Amino acid sequence: MAFLRLQDLCQQGRVQGARVLIRADLNVPFDARGAITEDTRVRASVPAIRMALQGGASAVLVTSHLGRPTEGQPRPHDTLAPVAERLGQCLGLPVRLQTDWLGGVAAAPGEVVLLENCRLNPGEKANDPALAQQMAALCDVFVHDAFGTAHRAEASTVGVAQYAPLACAGPLLGAEMDAIGRALQSPARPLVAIVAGAKVSTKLTILQSLAQKVDRLIVGGGIANTFMLASGLPIGNSLAEPDLVDQARAVIQAMQARGAEVPIPMDVVVAPRFAADAPARVVAAEQVGAHDMILDVGPETAQTLAGIVQHAGTVVWNGPLGVFEFDAFAHGTQTLAHAIAASPAFSIAGGGDTLAAIAKYGITDQVGYISTGGGAFLEVLEGKTLPAFAVLAQRAAATH
Repeated sequence: MAFLRLQDLCQQGRVQGARVLIRADLNVPFDARGAITEDTRVRASVPAIRMALQGGASAVLVTSHLGRPTEGQPRPHDTLAPVAERLGQCLGLPVRLQTDWLGGVAAAPGEVVLLENCRLNPGEKANDPALAQQMAALCDVFVHDAFGTAHRAEASTVGVAQYAPLACAGPLLGAEMDAIGRALQSPARPLVAIVAGAKVSTKLTILQSLAQKVDRLIVGGGIANTFMLASGLPIGNSLAEPDLVDQARAVIQAMQARGAEVPIPMDVVVAPRFAADAPARVVAAEQVGAHDMILDVGPETAQTLAGIVQHAGTVVWNGPLGVFEFDAFAHGTQTLAHAIAASPAFSIAGGGDTLAAIAKYGITDQVGYISTGGGAFLEVLEGKTLPAFAVLAQRAAATH
């Protein structure tokens, strides 16, 4: 998918003297005292801002959503004020927060201005054209650099890109687009996808889409339990969706028809209850008792999956194999994480639990690409074209 990139515009001199509006993802978590508890997204927004400044932008305006406020009804905890302070620290520059900004923003040469929570603007979520045009009027160049919002057609993500004089992808969004293209559009084979989670229902369309593309589809968590049911195995008192057994069986059959495979656990780790201190036992998959809860894959299964990953050309990872938050049920996810880190395959990982596992096992630098988007990452896996990608491609085609 062809699209303009901020770095290209800077090299071409098209940012020199321009007012640049960047849609960033600064939706960070706060504690009860209103302090930022994790600033990865703030730090991730810095390269685009610096790139625009180094490209000669006359001013850089940045906006983002924060939380899920009611449009037109600001509350104290909806403000980006703490983010402005932290962003300024990261940049080494003062960052001014402007609350009322749709009517225009006065900015000094080279100034960085953070525009208050864009989700407070009435019409934002509905992608109101009038609101989008107001945003577009603020800039000469619009930069989308918030992959976590790329699946939403909102005024600050899609509408403004339609009306701004120039619209391009920032370095973060561009890297996401490149990594996803490498993993799904032209992957090195074998292509292995790991899809795990509590419910098949939340990822059924993803599983169905991947069944047509991948060489191995590894399932984990409650999803794996449903697939075990579909394979005629007992799961005891484990989390599953019996009403989706037919759909799970159809995914297995679709893979088999292509000469591909959904590896079903050969052994599992069970416990009598869901608790960190519950006694854990390893049992063969066919020997799960009526009162057992499956909370992880067993060591034999973990080693088999590690071998699949080791010989992969591309690995797409979304979700841990078991309840990795509890040490007794973390072995499967830990084994898989280390296998991905050691594999020569190109790997891309996304989703909150996946990122938590990556951090827990210290493999951040050994994963090919870590996606910043949750819902957006899942929609890409499903085979959807994200609204932000589509509008940037349209604008690029029109510009050329």
